Amino acid sequence: MVYFVATPIGNLSEITFRAVQVLKSVSAIFCEDTRHSQILLNNYQISKPLYSYHKFNEKKSLDFVLSFCQKQQDIAVISDAGMPGINDPGNILVNALKENNFPYTVVSGASAFVNAFVMSGYQPPFTYYGFLPEKTSDREALLDGSVGVGIFYLSVHDIKENMRYLCKRLGNRPCCLVKELSKTHEKAVFCHLGDEIDDDKGEFVLVVDRQNEQNPLCKLTVQEHINYYVSGGMTKNDAIKAVAKDRNLPKNEIYRQSLK
Repeated sequence: MVYFVATPIGNLSEITFRAVQVLKSVSAIFCEDTRHSQILLNNYQISKPLYSYHKFNEKKSLDFVLSFCQKQQDIAVISDAGMPGINDPGNILVNALKENNFPYTVVSGASAFVNAFVMSGYQPPFTYYGFLPEKTSDREALLDGSVGVGIFYLSVHDIKENMRYLCKRLGNRPCCLVKELSKTHEKAVFCHLGDEIDDDKGEFVLVVDRQNEQNPLCKLTVQEHINYYVSGGMTKNDAIKAVAKDRNLPKNEIYRQSLK
């Protein structure tokens, strides 16, 4: 059996009894950073062989991982923090296990974006996007049609740029910035995407509230929204201006979306 085990995202006490039991029972543990994971294992008196399994070697290491399955030895896969497979290695291995009919399961635990969503107080449903892609075209494809609550991970060097982009793309929506989750200096800041952020050190989870839905027209697609005004006698240009105002988005963004 291969166990995908969630690990604490901050406070080392935030690990389930089952997770500790599993880590103590397996033949080996695969982790992103052996030095980092050793701290957690030492805290719970767990002594097992540790092997590196990270995004730079997960394909190359696949045969070695599967060799344990072929010998019917139980192993655990963990990330530095949170759930394997969510912005961390795991997906490739899961697909290989499915293809080879090897058993696997997931051991529940912490996940930063879930904690951040609860702290925001916003209403579901939500979409988890992870880190924004580097290329603008990839970002546009990712966010196309986004109207509900969106959750993003922001890396230390990209916080201000990411928020500026999201403000331009989604409008100046309310948002919640959360950092140091479950740690002593945990912090949640409620602001808008267009606000200047003084504290931009560290990694944040950004929860962006849904688009203003008090106006029922905002539930339409952008093109349907434009067509509504055009059918009422507006020129297309005036309709785009009206839609931009309704959605709190730049006019050029509405125009861009209308070209699709």
